[in-house]
Amino acid sequence: MTFNHEHKAQSIGWIRAAVLGANDGIVSTASLIVGIAASGVAADHLFLVGLAALVAGAMSMAAGEYVSVSSQSDIEQAELALEQQHIDENWTAEVHELAAIYRQRGLDAELALTVAKKLMAVDPLGSHARDELGITELTQSKPLQAAFSSATSFAVGAFFPLLTVLLFDDSLLIPMVIVISLFSLCMLGCVSAQVGGAPKRKAALRVIFWGALAMLVSVGVGQWFEVPV
Repeated sequence: MTFNHEHKAQSIGWIRAAVLGANDGIVSTASLIVGIAASGVAADHLFLVGLAALVAGAMSMAAGEYVSVSSQSDIEQAELALEQQHIDENWTAEVHELAAIYRQRGLDAELALTVAKKLMAVDPLGSHARDELGITELTQSKPLQAAFSSATSFAVGAFFPLLTVLLFDDSLLIPMVIVISLFSLCMLGCVSAQVGGAPKRKAALRVIFWGALAMLVSVGVGQWFEVPV
């Protein structure tokens, strides 16, 4: 019998950045469009508003993700450098520290010490990074990957409400932006859940709820002020 041992952990980093970017692209662009449309702005200005939101949002997401993930990466590298220093200065203590971790996980004292010595002999820093610090190749920060994923997915998400502006006239614009955006959010939730191996319904309902709330609040604000921009 053949078993499927495939896991989704290696995809967590880029899935998170892509989902965040696409969700933000749909919600922020759609909310801006319906909010300004509700204030009475002429429809021919809304495409420019949406396009500006797409470009600015994509750049903002890229910069924000790069800075954020780079900071995380800097912390990881500093922790690894400190751990290497500890290993260089007190090898024996680090072996026993690793053995203590394995004892906490259920190994007896003798076996834990043997395993710690074997692993330290092969890859001392990697052993401590993985088992003491929780840093692995799968979880290590990748700033450029996160920035590219976020910017690209934001632009893709923002495209759908922006396209709606070109397809529908004033009377249908607000409801159709909301409907198409919510449908896009539903698809986003399902796709991200499929890729990550998570429940689709829960993921879809989560993004639909917050997206609908954001757009309805934006419409309310636009109608309250009725100030053309």
